[in-house]
Amino acid sequence: MPKVRSIKDFFAGLMFVAFGGAAVWMAQAYPFGSAARMGPAYFPTLVGALLIILGILVTIRSLELRDKNPGRFHFKPPALVLGSMVLFGLTLERLGLTFAIFVLVVLSSLGGNEFRLRGVLFLAATLAAGSFFVFIYGLGLQIPVWPFSF
Repeated sequence: MPKVRSIKDFFAGLMFVAFGGAAVWMAQAYPFGSAARMGPAYFPTLVGALLIILGILVTIRSLELRDKNPGRFHFKPPALVLGSMVLFGLTLERLGLTFAIFVLVVLSSLGGNEFRLRGVLFLAATLAAGSFFVFIYGLGLQIPVWPFSF
């Protein structure tokens, strides 16, 4: 049996396979359609299958790498990223799209190794402007842009 030489890649690959499998499994409740007339299950099944393939490749690659010190798992970065996404969903209607994106970007960037406030604020402003033009102006979605704008 081959040895796991990169524990990080091994578990990342397994995670990709699990998420891809879950997406494919949940999409089966909807009609698939065809390439010409895509049904609601078409895209999630396609993305789930790609995640499964990527996960298998990453897992196989982990068996070939030589990693002497895999390190320990750091809970802070994934907790900050996941928490910022949950907070984005909870604050979108109250704070509006602009401020919710700023909260999301600033909190999730705290999980990284390097935090530069100027770069983070620039990224948040760019994402907020892009989201406004795509979702509000382009697609016409009814999402509040500023606090209490409805």
